Amino acid sequence: MRVADTDEGKPTGPPGSAPGAAPAGLSIGEVADATGLSVHALRFFEREELFLRPVPRTGGGRRVYEPADVEWLGLCNRLRESGMPIAELKRFAGLVRSGPGNEAERLALLQTHERAVRARIAELGASLEIIHGKVVAYEKHVREGTAAGVWAPAPSR
Repeated sequence: MRVADTDEGKPTGPPGSAPGAAPAGLSIGEVADATGLSVHALRFFEREELFLRPVPRTGGGRRVYEPADVEWLGLCNRLRESGMPIAELKRFAGLVRSGPGNEAERLALLQTHERAVRARIAELGASLEIIHGKVVAYEKHVREGTAAGVWAPAPSR
């Protein structure tokens, strides 16, 4: 579906729609607001072919997104936030774009990422335990007025 951008400054919809009708779909700003991704990040995702379809444009060149794009970006955002490299995300997007028949490969990719995330969570949990122990120790020293000299650097010789 081709959507016209403007007609003498007035938004127009698809051919055959009522004059002055707003373009169908979501603007890049609306998608940025909905996903928390910057406009720059959305353009990057498009350049890297991370969308499941080419993002259509209006006659004036503005991108037009659909709710399914927002849903997909939500997943992509979570995968990135959890540490999935762009190359793996690109591979996953390509598999999904290819359609049925590669589900086992998609599953393997997601299982590998899940293991990496679980390992990172375990590492963070171990770090958190150490940090919490230090917080408890410092709270005790501050409360008792014995904090002076706690972990003070040794004098230089």
